[in-house]
Amino acid sequence: MATWFQTWRFFTLIDWLRMAVDVAVVAYVIYRLLLLIRGTRAEQLVKGLAILVLVAFLSDRLGLRTINWILDQLGLMVVVGLPVVFQPELRRALAQLGRGRFFARPFVFLGVEDVTRLLDELVRSVQVFVRHKIGALIVLEREVRLNDYIETGIKLDAVVSSEFLVNIFMPRTPLHDGAAIIRGDRVVAAGCFLPLSDSPYLSRQLGTRHRAALGISEISDAVAVVVSEETGTVSVAEGGKLTRYLDEKNFRQILEELILPKNGQGQGWWPWRF
Repeated sequence: MATWFQTWRFFTLIDWLRMAVDVAVVAYVIYRLLLLIRGTRAEQLVKGLAILVLVAFLSDRLGLRTINWILDQLGLMVVVGLPVVFQPELRRALAQLGRGRFFARPFVFLGVEDVTRLLDELVRSVQVFVRHKIGALIVLEREVRLNDYIETGIKLDAVVSSEFLVNIFMPRTPLHDGAAIIRGDRVVAAGCFLPLSDSPYLSRQLGTRHRAALGISEISDAVAVVVSEETGTVSVAEGGKLTRYLDEKNFRQILEELILPKNGQGQGWWPWRF
């Protein structure tokens, strides 16, 4: 211990600054990597790997030789399999680094006025869909990112407006069959493919759009808005639950409860962005 204190005593201010910068850069890179996999399937794999590392450490400390030997054998397979498993995330990270966006701000803050304007545009577009019985599926991304599903569609990055949303879902247009995903106040992609809910309790009257809305709400905290092409009814899926037959007032009220800042919290809707 005395030797350790003697070593640290000879560090100069430059040495301390160098170590601080070193730690800060490593911490920020790890932070950006965690943001990169947030809301994707890789997030669950990282959690599983962390559990395996913890089990290996405990088995080594407790002298559980059989378990430790098995984990040692699995280690080589994990090292070989990681580049294959994380291939989409690695490709996305390198692409963002090449575009200079890897160190961009992770999110923007949407205040009450911005969210209110977004709701106004959504309500106006849904009224058009209902009046003309145009099928639509709009997903509002919240904290859990939907990058895996954004990649399946056409990237847009356009400001949300009722006119733009109506044009996306007009019949016989290239993007009307998929889902439009909104991040913050921008439509980031359209024509996206979403996972379908496999719940055995769903009504047979529900079509693909409703099952896709439920599917994305089951695996994330996203809010999905569905307009039926057959009946013109409006539904909202959130948390694996589908609320159907909404009129304009109830539709807006539900969205306000889900994405508007709560009184006294001082927070708005925090959409993750790169």
